[in-house]
Formats: sequence, structure tokens, C-alpha cells
Amino acid sequence: MCTDVTDQQPSNNKLSEPQAEPDPQQFAAPCRTLTMGAPWRWLAAGWADYRNSLRISLLYGLLLLLLSTGVVLLAWWLGQYVLVLAMLTGFVFIAPLLATGLYSVSRQLQRGETPSVQRSILRMQLAMRDALLFALVLLVIFLVWVRAASMVHVFFPVSGVQQWQALLLFLSVGSAVGSIFALITFAAAAFSLPMIVDRDADMVTAIVSSVNAVLRNKPPMLVWIGIIVTLTAAGFASFGLGLLVVIPVLGYASHHAYVETIDASAWPPAEEPVGFDRT
Repeated sequence: MCTDVTDQQPSNNKLSEPQAEPDPQQFAAPCRTLTMGAPWRWLAAGWADYRNSLRISLLYGLLLLLLSTGVVLLAWWLGQYVLVLAMLTGFVFIAPLLATGLYSVSRQLQRGETPSVQRSILRMQLAMRDALLFALVLLVIFLVWVRAASMVHVFFPVSGVQQWQALLLFLSVGSAVGSIFALITFAAAAFSLPMIVDRDADMVTAIVSSVNAVLRNKPPMLVWIGIIVTLTAAGFASFGLGLLVVIPVLGYASHHAYVETIDASAWPPAEEPVGFDRT
């Protein structure tokens, strides 16, 4: 069930309001009906968070850039150029999990706190149990995708006069297969990981809530997918340097997307790391 977002402001992080107990029969958090301009609001909010936490943002961006570059170089060194392509396209599967720390930074900013790398890491540790469950799901999807990418390689042209036609077939089949895996991953990850960072909810509930919200808001979510794909492609096209900005901004924007879309007020706020008081 979704409600109209135009007349309602999200209240996920208002700790002063009373918290209702989750209904045991409620398998998904309610979602709000989004407008077509919602993804642009998320992107603007993500950019604002990036500017307000520049050092942390650059640190996360650099770490993720080094990690992704290392994986690609390893695959290239092994001579598996098909694996390189699979790794690059498979980035969409792994990125949401790697961005968990960014959700915490954005959450701290929204609560009026000074963002802290230590607090972000500790928050990631608290969410690790559910995050590992999600990582297992992503691992299965990613491994299946790597195998599928290898099978699609049979369409790669090696000889012939009209190779451009074979190349077009290869790109079309590869894009179609990859899109199926990417859409499944996107629906499950769009709001689930920000939800477990923000609320004391289990991973299954978060995934169901995410899929439900995506299916009930298809047009704006297609716009959001287009923004993610375009910015990520631009990041890779700049030899990865653009990812220093793109990854943190999209991570922060994903948190704001969750806050505006999912009404998780029935779940209590997530436990705070030891040594950090709630504001």
C-alpha cells in the first residue's frame, strides 16, 4: 500500500514522535507514492551531503575506486577479458552493499550530527548480520551473472565479413541478459540497505519493502535507474576518477530516496554504536 507523498513529509528520522510496534502480520513497510521529480530531489540532497562531508566522501570514493580497479586489473592480468566485462557490469550488484557506510553518513547529517568515519564503521558493524545475508543474495546473483556473461560470449564475433552485425547481436543479447539481473538487484537493494541502517528491521522485511515500493512507483524508479546508469557510466568513462564523486553522491541520494519513499515509523530506530549518544 502506498500513500501520496505530495501531501506528506517523510518522518523516518524524527525520533521525538512515538514509535508504534510493528504488526507481526506486516511483511513490508508501507510506501509513499512518488512524483517524477523525486529522483532529482534525491540527487540534489545527495550532492548537498557530499559537500557537507567532503573528506569522508572522498575517502569512501577512493576506497571503492581502488577496490573496483584492483578487481578489474586482476581479471585482466589473468587474461580473462570476458571476466573484466562481467566485473564492470557486475559493479551494479556490489555497489549497494559497499555504500552501507555512506547511508550512515547521510543519516548522521540528517539528524544534525557531525559525520564521523568511526561512527559510520561502527554502524556498519551493527548492521553486519543483515548485510551479510544480503551479501549472500548478491553473491549468488553475481556468480550467476558471471556464468551468464561467459555464455553470452559465444555471440562475440571472431571472423566474417559483416562482423558489425554479429557485434550488434552480441551487445544486444549481453545487454538484455545483464538488464534482467540488474533490475532484480535494483528492486531488492533500492531501499532495503538504507532501511536496516536506519531502523531495527530484519533483512527479509527490508527487501520485501524495497521490492514493493519499486513495483508501486515504476515511472519515477525508471528515472532513478537512468540517473544511476548515466552517472556510473560517466564515472567509468573518466577512467574511474569520476567515481570519487559519483559513488558517494549516489549513496547519499539512496538514503534520501529511502526516507522519502518508505514509511518505516513502525520500526524502532536502529541501535546506536556504543559510546555515541543519540541526539
